[in-house]
Amino acid sequence: MGKGQSKEPKDTSNKKKKEDAPASTQSAQSTSTSTEKKQDTPSPSKDQGSNHANGKDDTGDDMHESWNDDILFSKNNQKVTKDDFELLNVIGKGSFGKVMQVKKKDDNKIYAMKVLRKEAIIARKQVAHTRAEKSILQKIQHPFIVRLHYAFQTKDKLYMILDYVNGGELFFHLKKEGRFPEIRVKFYAAEIVCAMAHLHSLQVVYRDLKPENILIDMDGHICITDFGLSKEIKIEEGTHTFCGTPEYLAPEVLKGQGHGTAVDWWSLGTLIYEMLTGLPPFYSQNINIMYQKILNGELRFPSYVSPDAQSLLEGLLTRDVEKRLGSNSSQDVKKHPFFKDIDWEKLEKKEIEPPYKPKVKSDADTSQIDTVFLVEKAQDSLVENTLSETIQKENAFDDFTYVAPTAMSGEVS
Repeated sequence: MGKGQSKEPKDTSNKKKKEDAPASTQSAQSTSTSTEKKQDTPSPSKDQGSNHANGKDDTGDDMHESWNDDILFSKNNQKVTKDDFELLNVIGKGSFGKVMQVKKKDDNKIYAMKVLRKEAIIARKQVAHTRAEKSILQKIQHPFIVRLHYAFQTKDKLYMILDYVNGGELFFHLKKEGRFPEIRVKFYAAEIVCAMAHLHSLQVVYRDLKPENILIDMDGHICITDFGLSKEIKIEEGTHTFCGTPEYLAPEVLKGQGHGTAVDWWSLGTLIYEMLTGLPPFYSQNINIMYQKILNGELRFPSYVSPDAQSLLEGLLTRDVEKRLGSNSSQDVKKHPFFKDIDWEKLEKKEIEPPYKPKVKSDADTSQIDTVFLVEKAQDSLVENTLSETIQKENAFDDFTYVAPTAMSGEVS
């Protein structure tokens, strides 16, 4: 939950606006810097861990025994709870909660705090996905993926402390500029390829790759957030859940025939096409027409899209999963001519200068966050309907507590 940001249709010159949908939530901080958003399919909610929720200030005095592990312990064996953080700004909201910019009181480090209401998660049957999100995040250490530093809970709410990434959502910048120059698209795409390759090496399928879930850090590098739809799978078996955002769904998801990590390469192709042109390749305001286009539509390119870019997109947007670029190995994507001038080793070390650097003054800067969120008072609000004792005793969120190894050792990440 590096932050909280939601999405909104881009206003590019050559197309109609995409349908609005409820703001989503940043998993790490994924609430976008825009107010409108693309419509998500009825599926495990991506908000679930991304843009977040309001809750009540629980002192924990009346907690049931099962909540004794709500507390994290630092290297000094001191409790770490929400009271260890100063709430600064609301930076995203969603149906399960909200995301706030916070400052840790002991070292003044800035983070994004994702707050989720247990009642809403249970009501929407998202317990498994919420637990999966936290479990996946705590396993990841990658330069282009948001990091989870702490996770804890109270009787009514879950908290995840993630990187605060303040350069704005890729969606925000794409909406503002219409489309990006190919050199910029190539840079972002290459960093995303590295991130997807890492996730797939852990047998994790991301399933929600889109501009709203990609943040830009203050130096101009990408940071993938919002793991609410991610899942650990057995590569040979795949999964069958119908989930994602309509514009980016792979054909095999629409067909319900089961899918694996190859869906992320399809979504990458859709994203690259959108960055280059301003709209996804099969976009339509009519969702049923859009699905038909994804399944059967012809892939067409504006004249300004280079031959190498067209070749890459044809490979990634191949409907035959077995023939899709990346489905056998991420190395196939890295070796494509479109990326011929990318030094992958330097890229992963962040030794390549980003083509664009956000105008932010410090790591606490909120200038790239949508003011629709910033005007709201940052507070951990009251939960009116607390969980019943029966639900509490089910221990749906056992083992949610987490502290990153770097936090345990006192290292500065």
